[in-house]
Amino acid sequence: MITEIAVQLASHRDVISRIEQELSPLIAEMVTLLVDTFDRGGKLLVMGNGGSAADAQHFVAEIVGRFKMERRGLPAIALSTDTSILTAIGNDYGFERVFSRQVEALAAPGDLVVGISTSGNSPNVQCALELAREMGCRTVGLLGRDGGSIKDVCTLALIVPTMDTPRVQEGHITIIHIVCDLLEKKMFT
Repeated sequence: MITEIAVQLASHRDVISRIEQELSPLIAEMVTLLVDTFDRGGKLLVMGNGGSAADAQHFVAEIVGRFKMERRGLPAIALSTDTSILTAIGNDYGFERVFSRQVEALAAPGDLVVGISTSGNSPNVQCALELAREMGCRTVGLLGRDGGSIKDVCTLALIVPTMDTPRVQEGHITIIHIVCDLLEKKMFT
């Protein structure tokens, strides 16, 4: 068992090292997009399914509450948290529209809409990002594997370079934490 733990941790370190080498400029660009969105009075909308839904909620909590710094709250909404909305839209329009219907209702031109998908192929995330772009929002994908079909509908696609879903999720939360830290430093110091 100790050997397997070492293997898993080595895999984690490898993915984090690849993120540093391959995605650092894109992470910086994501921070710039967020700062610009908030400076212009826009808001952040974030979505995902399963573990990515939890990451979306975590991301929004760090933005609305705080990450490390005492500061004013920033406007952000996780689209995966209201069970009444999700079940009503899923029942009336189908699961593929659970996020796009919320984007239609809540997004405005200039907002930033982030979709999180470990495969890069979640139809409901892609549908919402497509609509967000049509509405004049900028879109970011936190993706895995090869970015899937979602990478093509994003203003900015950050693709964690691994096929292993747990490592993709670990990469996503690491990126989210870096973004939150840099965002606070850029906006509030």
